[in-house]
Amino acid sequence: MSRKINIGFVQMACSDDVEANVQKAIEGVREAARKGAQIVCLQELFRSLYFCDVEDHHNFSLAESIPGPTTDRMAEVAKECGVVVVASLFEKRAQGLYHNTTAVLDADGTYLGKYRKMHIPDDPGYYEKFYFTPGDLGYKVFDTKVAKIGVLICWDQWYPEAARITSLMGAEVLFYPTAIGWDTTEPDPKANEEQYSAWQTIQRSHAIANGVPVVAVNRVGREADQQFWGGSFVTNAFGSLLYVAPHDKEIVHVQEIDLDQSDRYRTTWPYFRDRRIDSYQPITKRYIDE
Repeated sequence: MSRKINIGFVQMACSDDVEANVQKAIEGVREAARKGAQIVCLQELFRSLYFCDVEDHHNFSLAESIPGPTTDRMAEVAKECGVVVVASLFEKRAQGLYHNTTAVLDADGTYLGKYRKMHIPDDPGYYEKFYFTPGDLGYKVFDTKVAKIGVLICWDQWYPEAARITSLMGAEVLFYPTAIGWDTTEPDPKANEEQYSAWQTIQRSHAIANGVPVVAVNRVGREADQQFWGGSFVTNAFGSLLYVAPHDKEIVHVQEIDLDQSDRYRTTWPYFRDRRIDSYQPITKRYIDE
């Protein structure tokens, strides 16, 4: 028999009003639950505008402890709706020590733990190294009441090692809260097309290589020089697109996925069986030049 579950996500635009953003996210979780969602994922840093487009010390005031005020509120909503909530937040760990972190709240409101973003970018418009210390908790899997899920965050999307390790730890679904968009000053429309295509393709490849569904949740709307491209999507365990959100609309979507497909795909395409783990030691080097 198939083991089918309903995955929800909230793709939304944010403002400089933190409380309004949090309330919009809460209403999105409730809407997803009404539509039958059992797990709901929110986008990266949903409480605020994407502040990493500038290096500004005032933005550290947006951070909070985890567990903390927002995880408490999300736990209440998770319990109220009977859904698992995946919530991406700016974590203040200690004075001068901050992380880009995602908390997982179980369907009864229990705080299951957090994952700290491992790969931190530093590019024009994405000055995350100014704000975030790289994660030190390692890759994480959360055994929720619905499924065993893995959570990675945005820039982690480009690294097959992260998806592989999380899958090898038993994740049945990979979630990627993210915040990425087009540079509005880019004169070449083809460059924008290629960027979105690459972003989607690399994550679909994680589904294929690991035999697990992938859920990527992005924001929408114009913020400074970034046009966040939405395009959130869900794949099955072989990378086939089950749903793709629009580029320009807020949306709450619920998608049914079949977790038992992983067994069929992994048996037909036995990548785990044929891995040559005895040959992979060189990958731990920064670059193989000797």
